[in-house]
Amino acid sequence: MAKTPLERKQEERKRNKMTEEQRLAVLLSRRLSIDLFHNDDAKLKRCMQRTGIDEEQDLISRLIHGAERLDEKQLAALIRLS
Repeated sequence: MAKTPLERKQEERKRNKMTEEQRLAVLLSRRLSIDLFHNDDAKLKRCMQRTGIDEEQDLISRLIHGAERLDEKQLAALIRLS
């Protein structure tokens, strides 16, 4: 069942009262720490520049969601290494 505007506003107020630590405890599933090679980092920065996205986390999150929308064949083609 969809939430009413009142329910959404109440949840927003609760979130706004939380400390950053509490908010992250509720929202985060896990934290990733990765090492990037120079070429991979350059490509990440280039993608950020092309899209106008300023935060690495934002771009990576959007890429994950975009990849999830692909069917199996499209995803396989996307990740295939040359």
